Amino acid sequence: MHPDLFSLGPLNVKTYGCFMALGFLAAWQVLSWLCRRSGRPAEAMGNLLIALMVSGVLGSRIAYVVEHWQAEFAANPLSVIRVDQGGLMFYGGLILAMVYFFSWCFWKKERILPLADMLVVVVPLGHAFGRVGCFFYGCCYGRLSESPLAVAFPRGSPAWYEQVNLGKISSSAASSLPVLPTQLFEAAAVLLLFGALLLLWLRRHATRPGAVTGGYFIGYALIRFGLEYLRGDPRAAVGPLSISQTISVGLLLGGFLLMTVAFCLKKR
Repeated sequence: MHPDLFSLGPLNVKTYGCFMALGFLAAWQVLSWLCRRSGRPAEAMGNLLIALMVSGVLGSRIAYVVEHWQAEFAANPLSVIRVDQGGLMFYGGLILAMVYFFSWCFWKKERILPLADMLVVVVPLGHAFGRVGCFFYGCCYGRLSESPLAVAFPRGSPAWYEQVNLGKISSSAASSLPVLPTQLFEAAAVLLLFGALLLLWLRRHATRPGAVTGGYFIGYALIRFGLEYLRGDPRAAVGPLSISQTISVGLLLGGFLLMTVAFCLKKR
């Protein structure tokens, strides 16, 4: 855990925010290359990517605050605006970004599936950087484990606070009990998903619109559904599933529907 990257006088540069910026830059570089391959204007796609990133961060923060209001924000509502300190729920950002994307396509009279196929290629790449940022901040941690992969976060970390509140460690403990680094597990998984989507886009985007988007929905839904069982931070539930698992089920069904459209229906 290393929440502060460096300091410039009174300004503390947050590691989480830096990794978010790196994720955006990496996604932009790949998207620019995809634009050249497909003949799309990179500048217009860059503006769209910025708008999607802003709406994604906003949606992620809103969803996280709603889910963790009593535990983290009720006593200090002004902390809601401290996005640089972590605390984003990815699915909230994905949903709001999708709303913006559909609205933009309607306004510009743009075909949705071909453009979505190109954009979702870079989503898991940016997401991977964000999850590494989560690890350095200490949020989104995993459950208690004696695995050699487990890590102990220092005093003052989210895992430490949660374990103190549950009575598992004393407030004088120098670190949390070892937990699984689910942030890094997810970062590795979505990087593999990025590679698979890039390969699928290069082979199928021109002949099977919707296939890449469907592949992303299916791939990330499976990743997130499984990782939820390893998470140790407080999770809001919907019956036997967490909120993220419930959304994953819907995303999975949507992905299969898109794949059916892409591979079973003839291209016009």
